[in-house]
Amino acid sequence: MENKNLPEIEIDLMRVEDLEEILEIEKRSFTNPWSKYAFLSELNENRFATYIVIRADGKIIGYGGMWIIFDEAHVTNVAVLPEYRGMGIGELIMRTLIDLAKKRGAVKMTLEVRKSNHVAQNLYTKLGFQPTGIRRGYYSDNNEDAIIMWKDIE
Repeated sequence: MENKNLPEIEIDLMRVEDLEEILEIEKRSFTNPWSKYAFLSELNENRFATYIVIRADGKIIGYGGMWIIFDEAHVTNVAVLPEYRGMGIGELIMRTLIDLAKKRGAVKMTLEVRKSNHVAQNLYTKLGFQPTGIRRGYYSDNNEDAIIMWKDIE
């Protein structure tokens, strides 16, 4: 893959104004993308939700989100534009979410990942997540199982 220079990386909280770019990333990343309404609901109504965006030269190239309920953080989604994958953006998103969760009092973090998504599983393992179970048929687009992973936040 071509090595792109990403000189101006910024990390911000997601805003409603970001949704057109977010929906494009969703469409290019998932077979069953979230709707604009789903994101609006998360941003405007879910007091447990925190979403971040990663910008390169002002353009959103990735995002991630989580819910923090009591002392547990649950990663809801992480996506990076295809042309920016393999450059550490997903890891930056995850490390930022972990740091935010820790600052907001979480001591554990969990997520689900497709059984077939070995790239993501490797990243999560690198960051200290351990597989703890399976959710059978979790993904509605193809009935694929999800691996449940947990991490203690130090």
